[in-house]
Order: sequence, then C-alpha cells, then structure tokens
Amino acid sequence: MKILFFKEGKLMSKKKKIFILVSMVVLLVVTGYLNVALNKRESGIEATTINANFFASTRADKIASRNYQLDIYNNIIKTSTNEDEIKRAQAQIDAISANIDEELVLESLISARGYEDVIVTSSNENLNVFVKTANGLTGDEVGAILAILVNGTGVLPTHIKVFPVK
Repeated sequence: MKILFFKEGKLMSKKKKIFILVSMVVLLVVTGYLNVALNKRESGIEATTINANFFASTRADKIASRNYQLDIYNNIIKTSTNEDEIKRAQAQIDAISANIDEELVLESLISARGYEDVIVTSSNENLNVFVKTANGLTGDEVGAILAILVNGTGVLPTHIKVFPVK
C-alpha cells in the first residue's frame, strides 16, 4: 500500500513532504520554547507544576515527532519502487538515528555535571539545550555546557542556545 499526499488533486513532491515535516519539527521546538518563556510569567505554584511537566512533555513530543518521521521514511522504503527514493529515505533514517544518539550522549554528558534534567534538541546546525536548575545558570556553568556541546558536535557557540528551566 502506497501512502500518497495530495494537494489540489496533484501528487506532492518528496521535497515538499520533507519541507512540511521539517517545518512541523521546527514548530514543535518553537512551541516548547514559548512554553518556557510564557511560563516564567506565571505565579509560583502553577508555574512550578507546568515547568515540572515541561521536561516530560517536551521529551514525549520529541519522541513522537521522530517516530512520525521514521514512519514516513519506512513507508517510502516499503512502498517505493524507485531505488534513488529508497536510498534517500534510508539516508534520512540513518541521519535521524545518528541525531538521536548524539542528543542522548550530549544529554548524558551535561547531566553528569549535576543537573537534574536536560533536553538537547538539534535542527540543521543549531542546538537548543534546556537545563533544569533551581537558581538559573552562571556564566561559568553556561560556558561548561557550551564546551561540552562544541567538543561533542563541532557546532559553533553562536548556534547554541542554553535555556535554564526552573
């Protein structure tokens, strides 16, 4: 069974599908960031409850998004007869798997510095890091996190954002 996406009666190209998929992931990351930014304005108990759930919900959203991407590429591999299309889909699956592994290693390295919870998300050449901390982060702590990320990925510090979450 081949999964087809239609737009006004025409078959959408693979580039459009990938663009839509990447756009959805970017929107997910932006939603997570806005969640953190807007929750800072909330009052004590409510903000604490929301922030306590931030890491669980963000992690669940990240996993769901990745699973959705993998399902799309696996369906392309199962249903396509075009060898180039199958190779591109397999390359995307390999890239997603490598990205997942890299994020898990980075999260572990940062958590090893004593932080209660950490989430690393990457898109293109940018990294976003959400660190659970009671008192915010000092300049030295941000520098240590940046050093881990730069050494682990080679991403420039200007492409890394570190967000403390209470």
